[in-house]
Amino acid sequence: MNNKLINYFLKITSLTPDEIEVLTESMIIKKVSKGSFLVKEGQFNTDTFFVLDGLVRQYKLIDGNDITTNFYTEEQWIMSLESFEKETPSDYFLACVEDTTVVIGNEQKAQELFKQFPRFETTSRQIMETVFFEQQKLMASYITDKPEQRYLKLLKARPDIFQRVPQYDIATYIGVKPESLSRIRKKLSEKG
Repeated sequence: MNNKLINYFLKITSLTPDEIEVLTESMIIKKVSKGSFLVKEGQFNTDTFFVLDGLVRQYKLIDGNDITTNFYTEEQWIMSLESFEKETPSDYFLACVEDTTVVIGNEQKAQELFKQFPRFETTSRQIMETVFFEQQKLMASYITDKPEQRYLKLLKARPDIFQRVPQYDIATYIGVKPESLSRIRKKLSEKG
């Protein structure tokens, strides 16, 4: 299973057998049951997570309602840049929607790897840039797109989400109430 992370790195850079061995030995793999949390609001968290299998939903509580802000599935990184810089408690929850397996990383272990293999720092930067770019696209979509456009983008980019999470979570993710999502889906089915 940890080969998924090695394969992810191999898409970015080549790895020597020694580098593969060190990465494999340094991995902390955790299996988390459906309904459990990786992080709860108010908890201090400096870990990053790489999803090997499963699905994690990120959400915030606003006026007693949970609002989905992201879904993380296989081969995606979950990281909070705010936690690294400000050492502030989390303002969101990371809940496992399915039985999930993650690799857990933290800054201390990363620094140890960077000392041993300096080029890992470049690879780490490339990963962070990719995550940052994905977050920028998501934020721009919320500013510029209408809910129907966000729905269509999610459907095109991540069709598996629609089979894996409740419609309520999809509705809050695209910024509408469940009944509005039903209207969007009905309108689209009438068009197509």
